[in-house]
Amino acid sequence: MAIKNILCAVDGSKNTGRVAECAIDLARATGAKLVFLNIDIVPARTRRTYFWDAELMNAADAQSHKQLALAAKAARAAKFDAFTCVSATGHNVADAIVAYADKMKADHIVMGTHTTSELARIFMGSVATAVVSHAKAPVTIVK
Repeated sequence: MAIKNILCAVDGSKNTGRVAECAIDLARATGAKLVFLNIDIVPARTRRTYFWDAELMNAADAQSHKQLALAAKAARAAKFDAFTCVSATGHNVADAIVAYADKMKADHIVMGTHTTSELARIFMGSVATAVVSHAKAPVTIVK
């Protein structure tokens, strides 16, 4: 299976650099295009309203740019420029990642995980677990 499109989900966490580096290495090795994706989480109180004010929109936009900047910095440091940065909005991060991967016809997904224990995963769930369970493309998890 040829890999032509890689989706790399980033969230600005401590391991964003490692996740981005893994995706860059895979993209470079396969000649694939790379998309860094950040999901802006829509808070429950906001979902119940029809309008978002400019302050809320600007705050979400600034946060997204900050998180994507870490991945873009890793790509530039690796002298890799076949990437784009995208921000999407959703209330369920895993669903949003899977939906965007389907939309862009991703051949592979690279993402990180934060869950450090089985007990935490059982009670809180895991975005990575949900993406692995629902994605059509293979998923690489970077810890």
